[in-house]
Amino acid sequence: MRHPSPARKKRWAVYAKAPFAWPQAVLAYLSRYTHRVAISNRRLIASDETGVTFRYKDYRRDGSDRQQVMTLAVDEFIRRFLLHVLPRGFHRIRHYGLLAGSARKTSLALARQLLHVVAPVDDTAPGEPDD
Repeated sequence: MRHPSPARKKRWAVYAKAPFAWPQAVLAYLSRYTHRVAISNRRLIASDETGVTFRYKDYRRDGSDRQQVMTLAVDEFIRRFLLHVLPRGFHRIRHYGLLAGSARKTSLALARQLLHVVAPVDDTAPGEPDD
């Protein structure tokens, strides 16, 4: 396995938050990202046959001036909203990476080999399927 040269030259710092206190907190955290729509109801100000008025953040501005209001024609608002709807067959959550179920054992074995680390005696966490 080869490491990209630019990544080796960067200074890295690992940031890890404390674990969640209970399963409901994990569910609440994940659901904010996996089951939300493109715009929340609280950002919608008004709508009628001529347009939809809503609040948005203009990240080019600083401070309190960042909050802006925009009115779009109904068809343009719907067009922009539908840009956030995934086509059939696309997934919102990725199921791949170093710890993906299908390649977890192989990836971890390779990582341990490259890092010269011995695998723990009990290599599987409770409830994790063997691949």
